[in-house]
Amino acid sequence: MKETDDKNKMSGVVRTVRILEVLSKAGSINLENLARETDLPKATLLRFLNTLSCLGYVCRDDADRYSLTLKLFSIASRALAHSDLIGKARPFAKELCQSLGETVHMGILEGDQAVYVLKEESSYTLRMYSRIGKSIPLYCTAIGKIFLSEMTPEDLQNYLRSHTLKPYTSRTVGSVDALRQQLELIRQRGWSIDDQEHEDNIMCIASPVRDYTGSVVAAMSVSWPLFRFNQADFEKIVEEITNATDALSAIMGWQKD
Repeated sequence: MKETDDKNKMSGVVRTVRILEVLSKAGSINLENLARETDLPKATLLRFLNTLSCLGYVCRDDADRYSLTLKLFSIASRALAHSDLIGKARPFAKELCQSLGETVHMGILEGDQAVYVLKEESSYTLRMYSRIGKSIPLYCTAIGKIFLSEMTPEDLQNYLRSHTLKPYTSRTVGSVDALRQQLELIRQRGWSIDDQEHEDNIMCIASPVRDYTGSVVAAMSVSWPLFRFNQADFEKIVEEITNATDALSAIMGWQKD
């Protein structure tokens, strides 16, 4: 039964993509011609078009011709922006990785999670288990807390209402008040820390990457197995990470006060 459901889902995805591709080439097109181009029955095509219209990807004019809205363009623009950001961030991530000797990640905000979009692996045999595309929670990771600290009070309240602070380790923040205190401290000092909150025996320090508007578009972190972290170098490490993200932010157009 599951295999049948998976096939049906895949068939629906393929049909949706086919409709979008035809619309992108046609500009605007009536139902009959669209059915011919996509090789779909009109009744089936209408169901897909109604769904795409409800989602804001397709519109129908007074002459009953269908066309794409700018929503796909908006999504593609964000993807291109992230691609540009990754290219600009890579040299900084490499330099941090070489200088500190540990794994560097960069993450972006996707919905109510952060997603790794860049990783520079340490040369040690014992490494971080992570991959580009992996999603991580916001409330107990250094990268995630950067994004939470930048939310408006309303957005933060909505996030806290809809998320349970699930304990990943014994050190995961367990109360909303404690998390709010952490976020206020992050806003004051400009960097965040995950001290074994998401994974046992792993410490991460992160700093924000800003664009020309001052908005946080990403966060970059360095991660250590606890036994390799030298507490005596803490201030120097933080300075190195924040200097790297400030320099990247400057390239993105941000002017520090």
